[in-house]
Amino acid sequence: MRDRPWRVVVALLALVGAVVAWLLATRTFPYHSLNHDEAVYLQQAAMVLEGQLFVRPPVEGVFRPWFFVEDGDRLYPKYTPVPAAIFALGELAGGLRLALAGIASAIVALAALVVAEVFDRRAGLVAAAAVLCSPLFLIQTAVFLPYAPTAMLNLAFAYGYLRADRTGDVRFAGAAGAAIGLAFFARPYTAVLFAAPFVGHACWTLRRDFGRALPRQVATAALGLAGVGLTLAYNAAVTGSPLLFPYEAFAPLDGLGFGHREILGHAIEYTPELALRSNALVLEAFLTKWFVGGAAGAGLAAVGFAVVVRRGLTPRTAILAGQALTIAVGNVYFWGNLNVLGDLDRAGDGLIATHGPYYHFDLLLPVAAFAAVGALALVGVVRRRSAAFLSPRGVRAALVATVLVGALVAGGATSANLAEPLERNQEITETYERVYAPFEGDAVEEPALVFLPTPYGDWLAHPFQALYNGPGLDGDRVYALEGRPFDVADAYPDRSLYRFAYRGSWAPWANSPAGARLQRVDRVEGETIAVNATVGVPEAAASVTATVRTDEGSETWISGDVANATDARLLVSDGEVRLDGPAWSATEPVPAGDREDVMLTLFVDRGPGNSFSYRLELPVETDDGTVRALTPRVERCSGIRECGGRAAYLPDSAPAGTFVRTRLAAVDGNRSR
Repeated sequence: MRDRPWRVVVALLALVGAVVAWLLATRTFPYHSLNHDEAVYLQQAAMVLEGQLFVRPPVEGVFRPWFFVEDGDRLYPKYTPVPAAIFALGELAGGLRLALAGIASAIVALAALVVAEVFDRRAGLVAAAAVLCSPLFLIQTAVFLPYAPTAMLNLAFAYGYLRADRTGDVRFAGAAGAAIGLAFFARPYTAVLFAAPFVGHACWTLRRDFGRALPRQVATAALGLAGVGLTLAYNAAVTGSPLLFPYEAFAPLDGLGFGHREILGHAIEYTPELALRSNALVLEAFLTKWFVGGAAGAGLAAVGFAVVVRRGLTPRTAILAGQALTIAVGNVYFWGNLNVLGDLDRAGDGLIATHGPYYHFDLLLPVAAFAAVGALALVGVVRRRSAAFLSPRGVRAALVATVLVGALVAGGATSANLAEPLERNQEITETYERVYAPFEGDAVEEPALVFLPTPYGDWLAHPFQALYNGPGLDGDRVYALEGRPFDVADAYPDRSLYRFAYRGSWAPWANSPAGARLQRVDRVEGETIAVNATVGVPEAAASVTATVRTDEGSETWISGDVANATDARLLVSDGEVRLDGPAWSATEPVPAGDREDVMLTLFVDRGPGNSFSYRLELPVETDDGTVRALTPRVERCSGIRECGGRAAYLPDSAPAGTFVRTRLAAVDGNRSR
């Protein structure tokens, strides 16, 4: 192909890649994906823009984001900052998702350039189109994860290296070294697997023609090793040791190798047999579901490889063949490929169902390259065979028909393979949209501090990856866990307080939670604090049972006076809690500690299967006779196992006849706000 038309087609393919990535990112993943690592990179991108390596929380234990290492009074991500820095470039250009569009377009263009260097320009265009249409590319370029950015750097290295090998241009050799150095900084093992065949090729060129090859190989090696040095310097800055990676500091047994592997309580014996089985399943998924055309596309790649072998492997084509080997075999040594599968015996389980085999993202290049060769070889066979008995016009018609049939087959398989993960991700997004709805519009009076629940433990942005803090913990909205609510409230005395709660188990893939609430939280202090509660009791109720529980003890009372039982007043003073109200006037005080959650449960007895309870949890703190309290958490529980974080009272969706109204106040004219 002539130079200018070829470049125009490459640019158009790259533009399509950018547009598709943008549309998927904004429409399928507006609240981000099921992979909570996105929040790590987004928060790290904000840190890069502020020039910060660490986050220093004002209160210990309640501001730790997902996958951040806790080191004294500072926190740092377990991931290196290169992917985050690439995402940050999008923010500088006008929006974080612009970075995703840029990454997608760069990958498509670079794939065309690399394959053109190894084969020819026609193969480069076909390979770029194959990458662009692969479901793995489409999903991964629409989310803030490191696999596509690292692949972009790897492809830049490949093009620079091959261009320098062909022309002898040291500038391209240096650019290649810088790219692979950054790729190593981003994901060391991924870069090593990608670059290993190039290293073999470099050694071959030095042996064949030492004098001519030495300058460019030195330039590549020098800048590549500079990236390694930068990685070690970063390690030293954050972990204190050049050889201790943040990834290892977070979870020492979450890394390469066989044997006992573990991260955050998830542990397994990763045997070679288990590794081979799990990686075989991952490769099968890559070739049959996540590459363009599915099994047909993989078949074309096999045909293309056979064609290349028949023609004779050259040192440059051997690089791509070697990559397919190093990436596939090297990943056997990493137990992450087991984790993406979830339950090995259950199809569609694990993150591979929604995100694809992302640790094998770099396989797109060699497989697409050989698929392009295979496709062009088949077209050539059709041309030669048809020319024997058709006119030139008939040959052209046969070629058009062949291309159309091939496109329909590949397109149909790709559409079917892409539809399932897109549908799953869209269902997850619909759940996110419902859950995050309370934050929309003017619902939050800023500056605000929002307490978040902890369905997965004491982490921020896990699972609420759309709710992450800036590096200074001083944005218009600051998010915190509620483990130390008074310390957090004291650290932000001039902010409006809110509490975020949801109803149902946290399972967005199963359309749960059913809804969420953003509750305004008041701060009150005085000698005695009163929580005045009015609850709805349906007419069919036989009785109401009230239980007051503290860390020091509990008391229970039953009232048959259902009408008056709808009003309950909880009085908290230094050392004790009392229940008051028309139906609870003869209750005894319950002892209370200096800092705890006082719990009031009102069980409404309506017979088996129809009973339910209201549960109020009041955070209190007593110091030198002064009681401080925050607005209670409120739940409506249909069963006892629902209470404790999964049964938030949602006023807009509560059943008829059920409601909760609370008012927090200080007795005897003390302060509240």
